[in-house]
Amino acid sequence: MGVNNIKHIAIAGNIGSGKTTLTTLLAKHYKWVPHFEDVEHNPYLVDFYDDMLRWAFNLQIYFLNNRIKHLLSIRSGTDTVIQDRTIYEDACIFAPNLFDMGLMTTRDFENYSSFFQNLKTLFQPPDLLIYLNASVPTLVGQIDKRGREYEENIRLDYLKRLNGFYKKWIDGYTDGPLLVIDVDNCNFAEKEEDLAMVIEKIDAQIHGLF
Repeated sequence: MGVNNIKHIAIAGNIGSGKTTLTTLLAKHYKWVPHFEDVEHNPYLVDFYDDMLRWAFNLQIYFLNNRIKHLLSIRSGTDTVIQDRTIYEDACIFAPNLFDMGLMTTRDFENYSSFFQNLKTLFQPPDLLIYLNASVPTLVGQIDKRGREYEENIRLDYLKRLNGFYKKWIDGYTDGPLLVIDVDNCNFAEKEEDLAMVIEKIDAQIHGLF
């Protein structure tokens, strides 16, 4: 897989794992076009936080629809895009977590899951998926460091639950090339040598030097 054939790099990871930071750094290094999640214009978020059981299904369908739209745009365009968060995380992490927490009904979750499996046959997986694996203490430290007000009340057990779903998903991921970065031992945001190590691993994947 040569550099010229790369269209879509995706970065996955729990809240606070460093997805946005790494997306920004890699976009600058490789001259890729970064794609960040737009939460400001989401028409369901306010209603969801007001009544999660009522709006969970609607919110997840909105996310799914937007991700499909972006994936189709990436594949039809000429740019190489690096994406902050993936369509898989909606379906394999956040929707199952909502269901397990009793915030999505069985009927809605089964409908959503079936819809996603059908959609999977229509889109291509990323040319390279980069997963940022981080322990809960590392996640908490990085969340605290960036100081976003709406993240102040994220519970430790919530992050732990999400980590469990991420592990299950990544352990079974076979859709395409996968690179796992251990964020506990790789501070790419502040250490140039750690970022260089990540870039070296990506280069090896891109050029097929496994």
